[in-house]
Amino acid sequence: MATRCSFNSDDLPAMTKTTVIIPAAGRGRRFGDGSLPKQYQLLDGQPILWHTIRAFETCPQVDAIVVAIHPDDTPAFNAIRGDFTKLSPAVHGGQERTDSVRRALDSLPEAGGDEVVLVHDAVRPWVSLALIEAVILTAVRHGAAIPALPVTETVKVVAEGVVLESPTRSRLYNAQTPQGFSREILQRAAAAVTDGAPATDEASLVERVGVAVHVIPGEAANVKITTAADLAADSHVAASDELRVGMGYDVHAFAEHRPLILGGVRIPSEHGLLGHSDADVLTHAVIDALLGAARLGDIGRLFPDDDPAFEGIDSLILLDRVRQVLVDAGIGVVNVDATVMAQAPKLSPYVEAMCSAMAAALGVQTTRISVKATTTERLGFVGREEGMAAQATVLLRVPSVAVGD
Repeated sequence: MATRCSFNSDDLPAMTKTTVIIPAAGRGRRFGDGSLPKQYQLLDGQPILWHTIRAFETCPQVDAIVVAIHPDDTPAFNAIRGDFTKLSPAVHGGQERTDSVRRALDSLPEAGGDEVVLVHDAVRPWVSLALIEAVILTAVRHGAAIPALPVTETVKVVAEGVVLESPTRSRLYNAQTPQGFSREILQRAAAAVTDGAPATDEASLVERVGVAVHVIPGEAANVKITTAADLAADSHVAASDELRVGMGYDVHAFAEHRPLILGGVRIPSEHGLLGHSDADVLTHAVIDALLGAARLGDIGRLFPDDDPAFEGIDSLILLDRVRQVLVDAGIGVVNVDATVMAQAPKLSPYVEAMCSAMAAALGVQTTRISVKATTTERLGFVGREEGMAAQATVLLRVPSVAVGD
């Protein structure tokens, strides 16, 4: 049975290091026109692999990323590697996935202290920050962890066109990545692989050496792209689903000796905003818009400003928690359009970073998030540089029977 994992970075040992391995040496060409392996096909103007790496680059708990590539893909990989600071030099992958993971493991520096290794599919670009962090924490606690979703359809064991067995569905789960392990356990499992006994995921290897693999809830949005049809994220939506609009608005006064955080991005500024959390006025407006569209109240109801648990908290964590509530209710984010009102500082250089950070927290493509910045022509409290305001409009796709109904 999968159990929900609530991540708190304070639960991690101080010396825990997390390395992510992404096996990307496959030659599968079922996606696109066959001119490139699917991990280098474009998604929102960047290779799918770029989006996958970015998901881990933006996770504070990830220290290093190693990608195993095919030698023929070196130019394509080199074209994107400069966009990331946590990315180690690529290693050449092997014939099988297990070979690629083992070579990546062998490339790591000598272990020191507690160390966790995550392995993630190169073509799962929509993994959320919350899921990454939950896998890390569960791997620290138990040594081996995977996310998985319950099978929702009846499964048949078939041979030569005849049903042999109908397994009990309640015990069947679809495994996802990232899969997390202590480095020692994964190295021991990888070393035990024999010729002719590869595996489609690392948990299978770990199971073979007698280690219990703990399961946490996966995410429906954490799709593995196999064909072009997999990019049609809304293709599964029922015709009876509704579109709902939500609006959010928030205001924060300026305060000395505080960082300025907008959309999860730290902005160079002489002063920040006053608030119980990190006072991210942009993210707060987006959260209120999401909650409003889902008829779930407002940010103050879910995250009271007199609750010590939320003092100084990163608002992207709050946004991710709202995302999980929406996912659990089957609600999908179609798009977010937000505006920050500030006389100073100049925000346009940071807009794309804000879009990326909030998209990662919501588990959606960056193209679904729009952020604009404007002044108020020196009118009102914003014009007098007493504080900032933000407003957001969101569109949700909601099942005909969902929360708030």
